[in-house]
Amino acid sequence: MTTQTFVLPDVGEGLTEAEIVTWRVQPGDPVAVDDVLVEIETAKSLVELPSPFAGTVGEMLVDEGRTVDVGTPIITIETTDATAAPTAPGPVVVGQREHGEPVTPPEPEGAVLVGYGTGGPVSSRRRKPAERPVRASVGVVAKPPIRKLARDLGVDLADVAPSGTAGEVTRDDVLKHASQASVFRNIQTPQWSAVREETIPVAAQDDERTETIPVKGVRKATANAMVGSAYSAPHVTVWTDVDASRTMELVKRLKASPDFADIKVSPLLIMARAVIWAVRRTPMVNAAWVDTADGAEIRVRHYVNLGIAAATPRGLLVPNVKDAQNLSLRELARALEKLTVTAREGKTTPADQQGGTITITNIGVFGMDAGTPIINPGEAGIVALGTIRQKPWVVDGEVRPRWVTTVAGSFDHRVVDGDGMSRFIADVASILEEPALLLD
Repeated sequence: MTTQTFVLPDVGEGLTEAEIVTWRVQPGDPVAVDDVLVEIETAKSLVELPSPFAGTVGEMLVDEGRTVDVGTPIITIETTDATAAPTAPGPVVVGQREHGEPVTPPEPEGAVLVGYGTGGPVSSRRRKPAERPVRASVGVVAKPPIRKLARDLGVDLADVAPSGTAGEVTRDDVLKHASQASVFRNIQTPQWSAVREETIPVAAQDDERTETIPVKGVRKATANAMVGSAYSAPHVTVWTDVDASRTMELVKRLKASPDFADIKVSPLLIMARAVIWAVRRTPMVNAAWVDTADGAEIRVRHYVNLGIAAATPRGLLVPNVKDAQNLSLRELARALEKLTVTAREGKTTPADQQGGTITITNIGVFGMDAGTPIINPGEAGIVALGTIRQKPWVVDGEVRPRWVTTVAGSFDHRVVDGDGMSRFIADVASILEEPALLLD
C-alpha cells in the first residue's frame, strides 16, 4: 500500500485559498479516479474536486468549514499503485453536469489545475470530520445536482411531488415547489433558506446576545472589492424619477407574444436594452481607469459585457452577459433568464463574472425606490433600478396614476464628467419612458 496525499489545488481563478464545504467521502471509503472527494468554496464559486487516485480514503486532514491555502494537504488515499491517474482530472464547477454525470467544463482563461500528486509528509494528527445532518429526503429519487439545488433553496425533497418518467424529482419540480421569485423581478423579495450564514457563538451557550459571522468566501471577496472601489474611485451619484408606464405596457405585450412565450420577461429586459443604447451615446460610462507604470490611462470598451448584480443564497455576485450589444431583444431576454436561473441556483462560475464593463443593480426587487450603489471594480458606472409602483403623476396638466420608478447611477468621476453622467441617466430614463426610441 502507498499513501498518497492530496493537496488543495489551484483551481485557476487566481485565488490563494478556499473553504472546505462538504466532504463527499469518509475514512475507509473506496474511491476511483474521478470520484468527487470534496466540495470547496472559493471567493466566487462552488467547486467539486475529483480524485486523481484510486484506492481507499485514509485521513481527512481538514475539517469542514475551515479555510486553507492552496497547497495544503487535505486528505490521504491509500493506493495499491503509487502512480496517480495518467491524466489528473480537473475541478468540476457545481452545476456543470448533465443528467447527473460529470461533463468536461469549458476551460476559462488560466483554468489549469495544479497541485495534484504527492505532497509533503502525511500529518500524523487525525481530525474527526464534522458530523453531517441527516437528510429528511433520504429515499427520494433525485440526482445529485437536484439534491444540491434543493439544499440551496431550502427545499425538503420529501415534500416535492416528482414528475420524472421514472418517478424522480426533477429540477423543475424543485423550482416549482420553492416558488421563489427571480432575484431580478419586481414581484417579491427572494426567499432563501432559514440559515444564510454560518454563525459561531461568542459567549456561553446560554448567552446568545452576540454572535460572530466569519468573513470568508463570497462575503470576503465582496468586502475587499467594495472597499477597494469606494476608496480608489471618486463616486458621484445622480438620479431621476421616470414614468415607466409604457415600459410596463411593452412588458405586458411581450409576455403575450408567441415569440416570447418560452422566455420570462420583466422590466429588467427593457432596462438592459436602455443601458446598452445609452452607452453608445456616452461611451465613457463603459470605460475603465487603469493605473500603469507610466501613470494611468482610460480604456474605453467598444463592447458591452452587461453585469447584473445578483442577490443569491451565497451572497452578492455580479455575472455579466457577454457582448450584450450584439443581441436581439429575444436573445437578450434569453441571456438574462439564463443568468437569473444560474445565479439563483448558486451555479454562477468565475468566468461568468469576469470582464464586465458596466453593471445594473435591480434594488426594486427589495422594494427600494433609489440608492447610491458602489461601482463594480474595473468599471466606471453602475445603474440602479428602483421599484416600479403606481404613483400620482402629472400628465398634460392632470394628476393621473402612473407606473413610476427611479433610475440612479454612480460613476467614477476620474473617467466620467458631470455632463456625461447626467446625459447617460437621462438617456436611460428616456427609453423607460418611451421604449419606441429603441427602434431608432
